[in-house]
Amino acid sequence: MSETVLLVGGGGREHAIARALAPDCDLYACASNRNPGIAELAEGFETISETAADDIVAYAESVGATLAIVGPESGLAAGVSDALDAAGIYTFGPQEAEARIETDKAFQRQFMRENEIPGNPDFATFDDVEAACDYIDEYDGDLAVKPAGLTGGKGVKVIGDQVDKEGAKAYLRDSDYERVVLEERLVGEEFTIQAFVANSEFRVSPAVQDHKRAYEGDEGPNTGGMGSYTDVTQSLPFMTDGDYEAAVEVIDAVVDAMPDYKGILYGQFMLTSEGPKVIEFNARFGDPEAMNTLPVLETPFIDVLVAAREGESLPELEFAEKATVCKYAVPEGYPTDPKAGAKITVDVDEGSDALLFYASVDAREDGLYTTTSRSFAVVGHAESIAQAEQIAESALVDAGDGFHIRHDIGTEALVQRRIDHMNEIRGE
Repeated sequence: MSETVLLVGGGGREHAIARALAPDCDLYACASNRNPGIAELAEGFETISETAADDIVAYAESVGATLAIVGPESGLAAGVSDALDAAGIYTFGPQEAEARIETDKAFQRQFMRENEIPGNPDFATFDDVEAACDYIDEYDGDLAVKPAGLTGGKGVKVIGDQVDKEGAKAYLRDSDYERVVLEERLVGEEFTIQAFVANSEFRVSPAVQDHKRAYEGDEGPNTGGMGSYTDVTQSLPFMTDGDYEAAVEVIDAVVDAMPDYKGILYGQFMLTSEGPKVIEFNARFGDPEAMNTLPVLETPFIDVLVAAREGESLPELEFAEKATVCKYAVPEGYPTDPKAGAKITVDVDEGSDALLFYASVDAREDGLYTTTSRSFAVVGHAESIAQAEQIAESALVDAGDGFHIRHDIGTEALVQRRIDHMNEIRGE
């Protein structure tokens, strides 16, 4: 009997999930925006807010869903998994209590401390802005300033990188954050490992490096992510033997300490001179990282969901030995002053080595147009990072006007800078 799966969410991440699931199940979807890529793959698509738990449950029941997966963090924070589970629809996504590992950064750090999770940086939590400002003044070194709640990847300010101490204090005083976490600034290279978790066990996927800064050369404001790449192995070119395994040990410790966790556990790490340290955890696939990982997953994703629901051991995951490069096309001016209304002209042939994933688009009678959020991504996959980058770049030639793309993502020059940076940090 074919499974009927409800997918909650309408971004690029969810388009990647839909593409991975659709061949092996009856897929239905709901989101606040109508993603044309998901709509094409799904049997039905309803416009429902990702946080409207009761409406989502009603839709799931109306289509006879036997499984569900919640893509965005907003739905997890709103308890959508709790509501679906309570209705008897097994949901591959943590319930609200476990999702706090992402949605509450103060909880996240305290959880790591109490459970002796490796890779936890020095931190302090404040409910009082002036006390936090005093700590900034007194701290011997640079700090990362993090609101405790969700900010879409754009709320962190790093002293010594984006702001000085006075700028950090002004940022806090001008904000309305109820709680902030101040952490030692970690210096190194970032990478992400996404683990599939259920029944107190997990399976890991290849490491990914995301690019948060808006402009080439890692300049400009932080974004939701401008693109990312993976290598043909589980590791990345700037990592040495043991770095990947050390990060997996951190994920192992979290799963041990949180036995009820189910869904994706996304560990974002900083590779430092002392090994991997935890920047943060997310309770769902990354966006764009899902678009690197799922297209090269050769194990049917539906098999993971079914095993999770049945309480069985998760299947061993097989990934194609391919490098991937993902590049987002975003509206001009993104993220500070995005200009909507540019027509999307990119078209990628099915069966090519490039994949097109839609994110936030405005469907009109004469085609698709940009909104003020990230528009679409192209992923190239090949025998090397450099080849995958060329495939992605070639597919974006027809992007047209009104878009901004970080063309340096996945280039040999940028990857070499990452290698050189880590060699410098290690003193090599």
